[in-house]
This record gives sequence, C-alpha cells and structure tokens, in this order.
Amino acid sequence: QVQLVESGGGMAQTGDSLRLSCATSGSPSSNYDMAWFRQAPGKERLFVAAISWGSIKIYYADSVKGRFTISRDNAKNTVYLHLNDVKPEDTAVYYCAARQRSLHSIQTSTPNTYYYWGQGTQVTVSS
Repeated sequence: QVQLVESGGGMAQTGDSLRLSCATSGSPSSNYDMAWFRQAPGKERLFVAAISWGSIKIYYADSVKGRFTISRDNAKNTVYLHLNDVKPEDTAVYYCAARQRSLHSIQTSTPNTYYYWGQGTQVTVSS
C-alpha cells in the first residue's frame, strides 16, 4: 500500500509561482496513476490535475489549464504540481492522490476514484 506526503505549500502573492511535491513510499510510484485535488474552506474537494503512471497521459481541470503543470519522477517516487501565475482563488489545501495504474481513464477525476490520499498542504494566495 502506498503512502503519500505532500510538501511545498505556503504563502504567495498574486502572480507568484509555487511547486508542490508529493513523495510516495511503501510501493513504487510507477504502480499508480496520480492526481492533485484541492479543497477551499467550506467547499468540496475538486480535481486539479492527473498524470498516468508513465507520464503519457495528463489531464487538467479547466480552471488551471495553462497555469499549472503536473509532472512526475518515478525514479524519485515523487509527483509535482507547478503552480504559475497564482490567484487568490487558488487558495486551498492541496491533496495528492493515487490509484492503481490504468484502473480508470485519466479523465475519470472524481475523488472517490482515488483510493490513497496524503494529508494535504496549504496554499494561500494574497492579492
């Protein structure tokens, strides 16, 4: 079973860039399709981006397309989310998630289709 630990969150100003990392352990990350979700206070958890186990397939939410980039390094068992040109509406707790590779199409992006979760990292963007 895989464990996920996020890092890299913090405070930012509008237009800044951040890089979030998700370190996996317990099982090779290459066994899993990975995704990032985010949850703002009082709101539901929303899909941000997903990447297939071999980085061949990538999928983004429309709200972040062109600003955020998901990537992974299976040799380091780490998945990244690069946040560029951040906005106050990007403020949320960001969660890393995993599911067994090829279990669903990469576009299947509801939280209940991911079975392993990290504890989250807070990103706060001020104007």
